[in-house]
Amino acid sequence: MFIRAYLRASTSEQNASRAKEALVAFAADNGHKIAAFYIENESGTKLERPELFRLLDDSHEGDVLLIEGVDRLSRLTQPDWDLLKARIAAKRVTVVSLDLSTSHAALKPTQGMDDFTKGMIAAVNGMLLDMLAVVARKDYEDRRRRQAEGIAKGKVDGAYKGRLMDFDLRDRITVLLKDGKSIRGVADLLKCSTTTVQRVKAALDTTM
Repeated sequence: MFIRAYLRASTSEQNASRAKEALVAFAADNGHKIAAFYIENESGTKLERPELFRLLDDSHEGDVLLIEGVDRLSRLTQPDWDLLKARIAAKRVTVVSLDLSTSHAALKPTQGMDDFTKGMIAAVNGMLLDMLAVVARKDYEDRRRRQAEGIAKGKVDGAYKGRLMDFDLRDRITVLLKDGKSIRGVADLLKCSTTTVQRVKAALDTTM
């Protein structure tokens, strides 16, 4: 069994490193080492992610796809999630997520466990994985809806000027600001304007 870790670094290299450390520690706690890391900067709402599919191409039956959270793997629509699940199932790869405790059994010895018990664990794990994928998508859609509603209200009030900000960009800016980086530092890292960063900071200040 090879453990292949997938990190969707949608914020910054620093945060990818933090997630990497968490996955390494988790594998070690369960008596394993991670064979390979696959890191990319893509939205979880996109099905076509080069590093994710490279991981699956490299994988063999019995390998583990290790993630920090189900939302790192999917914020997909249901049809796209079904396609991704089918691809994972075809490779006979097991998804293990730090936020899904039932999936951790894949890293435990199975000697002495009968086929019925193995099947039940797999079924429960699959059901919960589906549920968390749906929750991740709903969270994404809810945040987009709230953002759109806020902009619509701002337009009515005459307070909004400009276009809808890229949703993932806003998330990246938020994380970097909370990490203590300056407005200019965030803008330089993400290749965006300081005005964009200031807009996100102003929104954060009103909620703190």
